[in-house]
Amino acid sequence: MGEWFTSKAVSSFHLWGIHHLFMVFLFIFGAVLLLFCSNKWITNKRTSNFFRIGLLIILVSSELSYQTWGVLNGSWNPREFLPFQLCSIAGIVTMLALLTKNKKIIQVILFIGIVPSFLAVVTPELHHGFPHFRFWQFFIHHLILSWACIFLVLTSTLKITFKKTIESYLYLLCYAAIIGFFINPIFDANFLFLARTPSTSTPLNFLGDGFWYYFNLCMVGLLVFIAIYGVYNALYQFKRRDR
Repeated sequence: MGEWFTSKAVSSFHLWGIHHLFMVFLFIFGAVLLLFCSNKWITNKRTSNFFRIGLLIILVSSELSYQTWGVLNGSWNPREFLPFQLCSIAGIVTMLALLTKNKKIIQVILFIGIVPSFLAVVTPELHHGFPHFRFWQFFIHHLILSWACIFLVLTSTLKITFKKTIESYLYLLCYAAIIGFFINPIFDANFLFLARTPSTSTPLNFLGDGFWYYFNLCMVGLLVFIAIYGVYNALYQFKRRDR
């Protein structure tokens, strides 16, 4: 087994290094390209379906390869590999959305798929640097996740309202409660960073401790949902006028 596939970090990840900056640029470039090409995806059903299936295959392959990597290296454990982190569960939900094109699922991934994956790309909790397998898997997963969410929202006839925004936020709170009160204690894990802040420096470090950490986390989540709705609504109105 080559060094690039072992659990050992042969080369450390460098925050804001050239490889990290390239991935951030690629994230933004892909998102902008999708926004500008949205009309082509909508009008050309064959291209849209091809792109949708392609995104689905990459997301499934990414998750399976990550789990396989953990098993083959003997490093698999429930605290790290169970797909309960926000981006992990968003990836699974996005797979379902790509497969079914269900509007309710697409409504949810708009809020839990794009911003969390962007934050993961900007401030990754990653120890393996380029060209390790984990480096590629981490960034490919988060880039494709965000692009898939944008693609599904753009190609769906779903209209997001403020009521649906709050509804999606309540779904997240219910999920967080299950993770915080049951899943994390059972596996002694830190899914959704509800047990403690990440080991790397992230905006979560500024949210305080104890009660205030959870309160501020909920408030930040609500503000992010409202901000996403605001951006979505502005783009929706612009798109209608453009037509």
